[in-house]
Amino acid sequence: MSIAGGIPRAAESAARLGCNALQIFVKNSNRWEGKKISDEEAQEFKTLILQHGIKNVAAHSSYLINLASPDEDLRQRSIAAFIDELNRCAQLNVQSLVLHPGSHRNEGEASGLKRIVDSLLQVIASSDTGVRITLETTAGQGSSLGNRFEHLRDIISGLSGHPSISICMDTCHIFASGYDIRTNTAYEETMDRFDSVIGFSRLSLVHLNDSLKPLGSRVDRHEHIGLGYIGDEAFKNLITDPRFEKISKILETPKDRDEMGDKENLARLKSFQI
Repeated sequence: MSIAGGIPRAAESAARLGCNALQIFVKNSNRWEGKKISDEEAQEFKTLILQHGIKNVAAHSSYLINLASPDEDLRQRSIAAFIDELNRCAQLNVQSLVLHPGSHRNEGEASGLKRIVDSLLQVIASSDTGVRITLETTAGQGSSLGNRFEHLRDIISGLSGHPSISICMDTCHIFASGYDIRTNTAYEETMDRFDSVIGFSRLSLVHLNDSLKPLGSRVDRHEHIGLGYIGDEAFKNLITDPRFEKISKILETPKDRDEMGDKENLARLKSFQI
C-alpha cells in the first residue's frame, strides 16, 4: 500500500480492503534520504494496525540499495540506507524488511554474493532492531542476484545461518527466473527444490503476483492473478498448500485509482480456499 499522505494511510487502505497483512515502504523508494517519521505518526500507524487486526506488516527496502555493488562508495551508502530503514521499521513495529539481494554489475556472481554477505555482516553488527532481514527471490534481470535458490542459500550460509535472515518468495520472480509452477507436477518440483536448497523454515513472506512475461524470461513484470503466464492453477496450489498456511501473503499486482484491481485479486485468491 502507498504511504502517500502519511504512513498511517496505508493501514487505513489495507483495512478498507479487509487485509490482515500489509507491506509498505518506510520512505520514498527512489530516494536515498527520507523524511523523519514523527513519534505521533508512528503511534497512529501502530494504533491503526492493532485496531484493524492487521497481523503482519512488512516493508520493502528502497530500490536504490545495492549491497552487491562493486562501487565501494555506493555499497557503503547502501549499507547506511538499509540500516536507516531497519531503524524506521523498528519505530513502526514492522516485523520484516524485504531486500532484493543486489546486482553484481557484471563483476560476476561469486564476487557479488561475497559483497552481499560482507554488507549484511556489517548491517547485523551495526543494527540490533529485531527486524527480520528478508531476502527476496528475484527475476534475474541484468546482473541481479537472487534468481537461483542457491544464491540465497549461499548468502545465508555466508552469514552462518544468522537467525535474523529470512526469505520472501515472489511467484512472478521465480517463474520469470525459470522455476515453473503452472501445473501440479511443476509446482511440486519447484517447491521441493526450494525446500531442499533453502528450507521452508526460512520462509517468512510470499509475494503473490502473476507474470506479464513468459517462463525463464528473466524480466520482472507483474500481472493480475490469473491473467498472466502463470495462470490460476499455481495460485490454487499455493493457497491450499499447508506449508504456506501460516505465511503472510502480499499482492504487488498493478494498481488502479479505485482499488478495483486489489479487490478482484483478493477475491480471486480467497475463492481458491474453498
